[in-house]
Amino acid sequence: MSVVFIHATVTLDGFLAGPRGEVDWMFDFPSAPQDQDVVDRVCANIGAVVGGANPGRTIEDGEVPYGGMVKAPVYLMSHTPAAPVERDGITYTFVVDDLASAVETAKEAAGERWVSVLGGKVSRQCLELGLVDEIHLDVVPVLLGEGISLFGGLGRRIDLDRLETSAFASETHLRFRVQGQRNRDAASTSTSSLPA
Repeated sequence: MSVVFIHATVTLDGFLAGPRGEVDWMFDFPSAPQDQDVVDRVCANIGAVVGGANPGRTIEDGEVPYGGMVKAPVYLMSHTPAAPVERDGITYTFVVDDLASAVETAKEAAGERWVSVLGGKVSRQCLELGLVDEIHLDVVPVLLGEGISLFGGLGRRIDLDRLETSAFASETHLRFRVQGQRNRDAASTSTSSLPA
């Protein structure tokens, strides 16, 4: 069964990006090979991606999920219909205003692999709808003070079980299971450890 997980690099104060969407702060820290190993193992298990963006900014401006290194179908939430786009071996399908349908379609496409949820608004909505099995965070040691929040405005408490924690050069890698989800037992069985 496919596991739906929120995947994000965040600052210690919980921001995905600076106030104008800038992410240059992600690259100012030393990393160890083990940091990349953690990211590579997660990326190798992704079978589909769900995010939020518009056709022009996401694809034509080069803001593609995972920089295009994850070759999996991408389902992007939109308020206006748009034809699917194929670029560099990745198909981008635009889903109008039906996040639950986008996640279900992504799960079907992913098969036994995982569905990665990207972006603050889409992540919060997926949590509110009970669609998320796990949360994977790569935390970098910086406080931005302001910016685009991953969980700000969620509006309710969601309890988590810690599955894994690791830290190497600078980043801290955190993995949690969302408590009380319908797929909890299946997620626990199928993702008890990341693939080597």
